Amino acid sequence: MPRREALEKEIYPYLASNLRSYLKEIPNLLLDEVQEVRLRVKKPLVLVLGQGDYLSDYLVQEEDLEKTLQLMSRSSLYALEEELKNGYLTLPGGHRVGVVGKGVLDQGRIRTLKNISGFNIRISQEIRGAADKILPYLVNFSQQEVYHTLVISPPQGGKTTLLRDIARQLSDGFANFPGLKIGIVDERSEIAACYEGIPQRDVGLRTDILDACPKAEGMMLLVRSMSPQVIITDEVGRMEDIEAMEEAINSGVKIITSVHGSSLMDLEKRPSLSRILSRKIFERLIFLGRSAGVGTVEKILDGEGNLLANNLMTVRGRGNKCG
Repeated sequence: MPRREALEKEIYPYLASNLRSYLKEIPNLLLDEVQEVRLRVKKPLVLVLGQGDYLSDYLVQEEDLEKTLQLMSRSSLYALEEELKNGYLTLPGGHRVGVVGKGVLDQGRIRTLKNISGFNIRISQEIRGAADKILPYLVNFSQQEVYHTLVISPPQGGKTTLLRDIARQLSDGFANFPGLKIGIVDERSEIAACYEGIPQRDVGLRTDILDACPKAEGMMLLVRSMSPQVIITDEVGRMEDIEAMEEAINSGVKIITSVHGSSLMDLEKRPSLSRILSRKIFERLIFLGRSAGVGTVEKILDGEGNLLANNLMTVRGRGNKCG
């Protein structure tokens, strides 16, 4: 679904009427490029585009945020308390909304948010075929196995779009590669974009999803209960994530995951990632960048650091932007 259509059908119904009216006046060419809609109280409404920001002349008011939150929560903030304490909520269609405000603490931990002061509405987009050209590098056709893979990407580099399509194709099967049992630990509800437990994005017919579950706990739960052949998760970094990955690998499960960064040097500065990189557990390293647009696959390395491919393609393909 094009971004403008997604905005009109799946985002506008959850916005205050003033915000809807303003967005409807923005040229379609801009709306087709929107990746995020940023709402900050007493600040201009901002559209984050693929090549920069569009700063509007509309100042967001407190009542705009209050009404928007009512619509998003269906007037039941209590029902969203679990999501709000994590700083985001998910709309039908899989669009994630980051939320900021005043934290309400319970024994030193955030229980929920109040006095909401800003939203980041991130437009989710499914790009089928985003992983077409890299999948041959991620599987061993003769042994019908998947290589342990790490996707390295700067923020908003297209990694979630790529992981989503990898999951779908490995789950359904492609070319001469049979479908596998896939487990997704979707801690931030981005890969499968579940809404009330139902995935809003196609992640494959043999895929089991743990939504809004911490990665370390989720990986162990999947290993114990769902016998996955491959576990896919997003944005690892904590030591407990690394330990859970190692445990899953020792159980015979293949791992595909991602991390924020631009180079191996970036990752080696982080103790938890340095540990797993030094053991050369990952057999494929995919570096995403922006040299040919958002989501460019800059290079693919094997576990020994040998170059397998570079400037291969962009995950946006077909002229679309990544979501």
